[in-house]
Amino acid sequence: MNRLAIESSWTFAPLLRAVAARATGAVLLAEGDLRAALTALRDAWAAWQELGAPYEAGRVRVLVGLVCQALHDEDTAAMELDAARQVFAHLGAVPDLTRVDAYTRKRPVAEPAGLSRREVEVLRLVAAGKTNQAIATELFLSERTVERHVSNILTKLGVGSRTAAAAYAFERGIR
Repeated sequence: MNRLAIESSWTFAPLLRAVAARATGAVLLAEGDLRAALTALRDAWAAWQELGAPYEAGRVRVLVGLVCQALHDEDTAAMELDAARQVFAHLGAVPDLTRVDAYTRKRPVAEPAGLSRREVEVLRLVAAGKTNQAIATELFLSERTVERHVSNILTKLGVGSRTAAAAYAFERGIR
């Protein structure tokens, strides 16, 4: 094996470990081997955390929550699913939020004026007086995406300015 191949295998080892542990955990869960699934999934979660991949770590936490539900450990299941939900909300991963809500038997909360969850987040920051650039930095979005969200917010609220949108937010307690 040449030096490049060895260095590449070292580079991919944590990623491969994370993918393999998640797959193993999912298969063990499907087969009903819950204790072994939990061990593999906790290894997968640690690997994704180490890689700095919050979305993948959140997906694994959902599986850990499902294993805990199957083991009748409702407290741990709720904690894991809530942690996953927070990650997905932060990332704006709406389909994953919907799935977690189904697992926890919670109904998604209707957002005011038909705004998406991300638009409500942006509206909160607009109401706090933040610029598009500051909002983009805080939410890990491009400035162009924030501009689009602000435009959608103004349209959905039927207002013509950021100030009017901020007033709407204050009137309805969106902070």
